[in-house]
Amino acid sequence: MAGELALHGGSRVRNTPFPSWPVYGEAEEKALLDVLHSGKWGRLDGSQVAAFEQEFATYQGAQYGIAVVNGSVALWVALMAAGIQAGDEVIVPPYTFQATAVSVIEANAVPVFVDVHPDSYCLDPDLIEDAITERTRAIIPVHFAGQAADMDAILAIARKYELVVIEDAAHAHGARYKDQGLGAIGDMGAFSFQSSKNLTSGEGGIVLTNSDLYERLVRSVHNCGRLPEGEWYSHYIMGSNFRMTEFQGALLRAQMTRLEEQTRIRDANGLYLNAKLAEIPGILPFPRGQGETRHSYHLYMFRYNAAEFDGVPRERFLEALRAEGVPCSPGYGLPLYRQPLFEQLAFGPFTGYRQTVPNLDYSKVSCPVTERACREEAVWLTQPMLLGTQADMDDIVEAVAKVYAHRQELM
Repeated sequence: MAGELALHGGSRVRNTPFPSWPVYGEAEEKALLDVLHSGKWGRLDGSQVAAFEQEFATYQGAQYGIAVVNGSVALWVALMAAGIQAGDEVIVPPYTFQATAVSVIEANAVPVFVDVHPDSYCLDPDLIEDAITERTRAIIPVHFAGQAADMDAILAIARKYELVVIEDAAHAHGARYKDQGLGAIGDMGAFSFQSSKNLTSGEGGIVLTNSDLYERLVRSVHNCGRLPEGEWYSHYIMGSNFRMTEFQGALLRAQMTRLEEQTRIRDANGLYLNAKLAEIPGILPFPRGQGETRHSYHLYMFRYNAAEFDGVPRERFLEALRAEGVPCSPGYGLPLYRQPLFEQLAFGPFTGYRQTVPNLDYSKVSCPVTERACREEAVWLTQPMLLGTQADMDDIVEAVAKVYAHRQELM
């Protein structure tokens, strides 16, 4: 049996930190200084953002990219381009960051929560049609943790009901579904470049699309409602200044030179962890082979089964695992519809739901898979950890196995 738990005074499995984030060097320093010295700091004056837009769009397999200030705005701009109106309904999963649903509220529309699939924590296509009403206009599948949602099934439903599909690909830089880049499969795709993301400039986002029409509309919305053929002070549609800075564009171009190798490393380490952790009772890695041909592993997740650990609660398991030197988290504590924002309908001036759903009540929503994930099942490891060596992955496995071996001491 492994030595005494570190939680109880034993030696830790790991005493060195995992890889840090972000990764940067001379390329990033030069990129920022070049912009500084150019005096062209804004997207309207310089060339860095425009170059990044095309490079990232090409990398993901899209025709167009429109860079914006963050991933939340990317979702909202896409919804505006899609023509979402007050009171329209948009199907979203409840296991995601609040921006997925808040962007719908900010479009004055109504988020309709549909549960996730237990094998992916992504939107469950089998449940979507039951949620569609005459007011449904769009679906936002989230490629959660970098795992591809079932896009074939989702797109088939969308075509049947003439719905717009906006991929929330905030976790999916470099990820592929049947060899197609995520974020370039639906009508539009929204990415984030926030500090924790696999491709980062501290903040920032982008909308990808293969549609000439959506490119025109997204670019207009993000640039104060202007159109290329119009005068500078002519504004044709509702929009504002959501343009990315040249500093961010230059930084992202430098970071792009690292992304492919980093994604390959994360994907290989994720597969390795899946194989090793699956050998430990009560640890259930998410299965591969559901269409994804590459997983970006913005998070490495597994499901924890307390029954196999003799009833040890997840929080106690996590406490023991952290003590062994493995940072970990339970992730979201509540489904989105259980957040006070939704239970209290604290939507500020965005009251479009009153036009079509006057008695909207999220307290009646129940998504069992999401509730189980939040309450007792999900375990998260962050993406920088997966940039480590195989020996680093072995430390994770050893620590989990050690906690399992001493599970009765945790009761």
